[in-house]
Amino acid sequence: MNTLLKKCLAATLMMGGLVSQAAFTPASAAAPNDGLKGKNVVLVHGAFADGSGWNKVIPLLEAKGLHVVAVQNSLKSLDDDAAATQRVIEQQNGPVVLVGHSWGGAVISQAGNNDKVKALVYVAAFAPDNGQSINDLFKGKPAPAWMAALQKDSAGYLTLSTDAIMKDFAQDLPPAEARVVAATQGPWFAGCADDKVATAAWHSKPSWYVMAQKDRMIPPPLQAAMAQQIGATVVKVNTSHVAMMSQPTEVAAAIITAARAAK
Repeated sequence: MNTLLKKCLAATLMMGGLVSQAAFTPASAAAPNDGLKGKNVVLVHGAFADGSGWNKVIPLLEAKGLHVVAVQNSLKSLDDDAAATQRVIEQQNGPVVLVGHSWGGAVISQAGNNDKVKALVYVAAFAPDNGQSINDLFKGKPAPAWMAALQKDSAGYLTLSTDAIMKDFAQDLPPAEARVVAATQGPWFAGCADDKVATAAWHSKPSWYVMAQKDRMIPPPLQAAMAQQIGATVVKVNTSHVAMMSQPTEVAAAIITAARAAK
C-alpha cells in the first residue's frame, strides 16, 4: 500500500470515529447550558443547618452554567430569614429559581413573591399557606420522634442531639458525615415554628417538590399533602430529610428542570 493510500485510509477512519462519537454524545453534554444561560439559583437552608448543606448540589448546578448563591439565615424568625433571602434575590441579575429545604420552605413561601423569582423548589420542605405556621401544619398529627430530642438553650434556641441527627435527620449519611452535620448545626429559635406566612408565593409561582420518602423529620404523607396543595411537580427520592446531601444528583436534576422551565 503506497503512502498516499495509507494517509487517505487513516483520514477516513479518523472521520468515521469522530462521526460515531458525535452520534452517541448526549444532547445534554453537547449543550449543557441550553435554556439556563443568565439564570440564577438561590438556595435557602433549613433549621439545624447552614448554607454548607448545599455543598454537593452547588457544583452540579454550576456545571450547567447556572449562577448559584446559598443564603446564610439567622434562624431567628421568619421575617429575618425572609429578609436575608430577599437581599440575595435582589442582588441577582436575571430570573431566579428559589429553593428551600425544610424550614427554608416557609422562608421561600414568604420571600418568593419577589418579581425576580420565576420558580420555587421545595426540598423535603414545609409549604405553609397564607396565615399558616409550621405548628399549624402539624396540628392533629402525631408528633415526630425528633421533637422529644430537642434541646433548648437559655435564649430559646433549639438544637438536635447527635443521636437524633444520626437517627432521624441524616440517617442515610455515613456516620462520620452525620456527626459533622450534628457538630455544625445552626440553632433554630423556638418561636419560628409559630411564625405565619403572610402571602404564600406558591399561589402565583410554578412549584416543584422533592419528596424524601424516608424522611423522619417531615413525614412523607405530610410532604405529599403539601405538594398536592401547592400544585407542585413532584420528584420522589428515596432519602432521609437531607436529600440534597444523600442524593445531590437527583436534587440538582429537579432544580435544573425548574430552571429550564422558568420564564
